[in-house]
Amino acid sequence: MNRKLQKATLLLLLGAAAALLPVTSQAQTPAEQSQPSTTNKPTNPVNAPAIPSAAPANAEEDAALKSFQAIPATDQQGKITAGEVFVQKYPQSRYLPAVYSALTLLYLQTGKADKAFEIGDKEVQLKPDDVQTLALLSLTIPRALSSKTPDQEKQLAKAEDYAKRAIEVTPTIPKPDTMTDQGFVVAKNATLSMAHGGLGLVYFRRSKFNDAIPELEQSIKIDPNATPDPVNLYALGVSDQKTSHFDEAAVAFTKCAAIAGNLQAPCKSGADEAKKQGATQLSAPK
Repeated sequence: MNRKLQKATLLLLLGAAAALLPVTSQAQTPAEQSQPSTTNKPTNPVNAPAIPSAAPANAEEDAALKSFQAIPATDQQGKITAGEVFVQKYPQSRYLPAVYSALTLLYLQTGKADKAFEIGDKEVQLKPDDVQTLALLSLTIPRALSSKTPDQEKQLAKAEDYAKRAIEVTPTIPKPDTMTDQGFVVAKNATLSMAHGGLGLVYFRRSKFNDAIPELEQSIKIDPNATPDPVNLYALGVSDQKTSHFDEAAVAFTKCAAIAGNLQAPCKSGADEAKKQGATQLSAPK
């Protein structure tokens, strides 16, 4: 993806997958699974958290926010520390949505999923139409679940709600004056791709494979990144295989196997198995 296209897309998608735990399935769990690539993730927001006009502010608070924003993205720990200090010092700040939004991404980038989910939940409580955070959380929550995660169904229900809200709200967002028409379409598609992918993975986790298929297909179809998310392709392959759509499963697994990472081996095996099944078993109609 070229730099011009990157600048036209979402800030919260940048690096988000770096901290994602791979999706697993009770039906089929590979020994090793990959993390989606972050090299071509988009970088600009379509709906940065708004600042309530009625909230009070002061020069010290304004300066603290500017200092936080001035810390380079490469200094992740420094930015996290500054954000945490800001939240503690100004717990009623009108700038909390912006700081929470940034911290959600930073925690994911640094492998602190629990903190990301905690802060992300606070962000969407303050700004229920923040589709960036809604979509990002819907994508990451089902990937972070493990056998040790308490209240797994509660977490999946939350991810489902966030995904559906992002899917509903994103098409209604007005285009910012600073974005081109093409850039805005790319930005919205990036958000919707995350949300549909998250919803598909929620259904996948629940073994509702027929429900997972259209969501994962839509996520892959509208994803503006040059390389599809291998986790979505793997989940789609399994879902197609479990619903006896063997030809479609082979296609998804083959695309997944072409992407460098730990999912290559299980996806290659999945493709081989789906082809054998397609040759010896009756496939279900789409």
